[in-house]
Amino acid sequence: MESNVSERFRQLQAQLRDRWSSVEEFEMYDADIVVVPSISVDQRELLKIEGFFHYEERLLFSLIRLRNPRTRLVFVTSQPLHPSVIDYYLQLLPGIPFSHARDRLLLLSTYDSSLQTLSQKILDRPRLLERIRQAVNPDRAYMICYNSTTTERDLSVQLGIPLYALDPELLIWGTKSGSRQIFAEAGVPHPDGTPLMWNEKDLAVAIAELWERQSDLQRVVVKLNEGFSGEGNALLDLRPLAEYRPGATTHAQRVTQIYDRFVDLKFESKAETWENYGSRIPELGAIGEAFIEGETKLSPSVQGRITPSGNIEILSTHDQILGGPSGQIYLGCRFPADEVYRLTIQDLSLKVGRVLAEKGALERFGVDFIAVHQPSGEWEFHAIEINLRKGGTTHPFMTLKFLTNGRYDLSSGSFYSQQGRAKYYMATDNLQKPQYQGLLPNDLMDIIAHHQLHFDTSTETGTVFHLMGCLSEFGKLGLTSIGNSPQQAEDIYRHVVKAIDDETKSNAPGQAVSMHWNSRY
Repeated sequence: MESNVSERFRQLQAQLRDRWSSVEEFEMYDADIVVVPSISVDQRELLKIEGFFHYEERLLFSLIRLRNPRTRLVFVTSQPLHPSVIDYYLQLLPGIPFSHARDRLLLLSTYDSSLQTLSQKILDRPRLLERIRQAVNPDRAYMICYNSTTTERDLSVQLGIPLYALDPELLIWGTKSGSRQIFAEAGVPHPDGTPLMWNEKDLAVAIAELWERQSDLQRVVVKLNEGFSGEGNALLDLRPLAEYRPGATTHAQRVTQIYDRFVDLKFESKAETWENYGSRIPELGAIGEAFIEGETKLSPSVQGRITPSGNIEILSTHDQILGGPSGQIYLGCRFPADEVYRLTIQDLSLKVGRVLAEKGALERFGVDFIAVHQPSGEWEFHAIEINLRKGGTTHPFMTLKFLTNGRYDLSSGSFYSQQGRAKYYMATDNLQKPQYQGLLPNDLMDIIAHHQLHFDTSTETGTVFHLMGCLSEFGKLGLTSIGNSPQQAEDIYRHVVKAIDDETKSNAPGQAVSMHWNSRY
């Protein structure tokens, strides 16, 4: 049965290659698009993220595809979306009557707030499956998702439409250990690290061996193999164990000291404990990786795509905004990455993309780097991990692309609108303050209108909001502020934050989540 499903899935994906060769731009051709924003990752890891249930809303940028007057879209969520949120996105469409776009959009919901993944919820509802089938033309339909697992594969087969995403049999290349193997095959520099380990004792042995290879090692990043958004990372400080450094004591003693120090790991997730973390190692596996030290460190990333015809495209570069105890949790980004090194990381990511394409990967891939400024003035780069899914930099960039219908220039690493203007933005998923709690989507719309915070299609500047469903319960909001210069984008972002702060200052005061901008703009 499993082999039959896999074979049918591959047959459906082959249809994408046929369609790609017949159109100049796959994303803009007339299509019926089924959007299933299921976050199909380990649910215990996902629980570490406040308001994760509303992260399905991050794919609402897909509604902007309705700017093509012959595109139809089906958007499925676990719980119904607030009508004003849908209206907000449809009003962004330039030159398209609201009613025309709304008639081509079908919103469906499972009315199920359980922790089960959205894709599985759909599979468990035969009548909902049939309604989706009836809503699309299979000859021009395809499905997109947040990430691809066997559940999304099964849903694609049940619907009889291709999934524009990775074959789940290739998911290993998006894990922490799989990423390291790809980097090695591509010849891309990356930190020294351990093999994948499945218990605490073996992990301690492997970290001791890592330390013995690098006697000056100060810290080690411990990563759950399938951690999400940096929340599965922890920091092991070796400096308190200096008396057990290589050459000063035996290997066995060093292993014992490392093992005993696991209880003092510094977790990126504020809710994590060693008792829970340690229990995940036999389930998910874990690696240790040399922590990259440096006085000036940035965290750029590259977003690419492998087309159904096997071509590798670079979509964007970003400087990531990181937070957490040791700055490993993704909070937001700035586009594009620093011009000093953006072309370098593009080239390194193309190497990664070629290896992934050879293995049969499809659609989105992201490569995260650590950039360290050297005393010589040069930058040193270390590839950290690969994401074979849509990530935190996906929706801001696709929002910009669909709103402006512009293009990314590979030779400069800049994005230009159809009018030839270079575009820049700042984006976050984590504008979060206690005083924002209780704001309803309609309240946010009032603030946007009163302070004129909306995106202006005539100037192609302003702010696009997302994660609006997170506001009332978690005081959390996402936004992308677009400008014609880095400074204008930052000014727009700051203006938005100040406006919302001023409107909520009578509420309980709170502090925003700390962000490390790590930018040279």
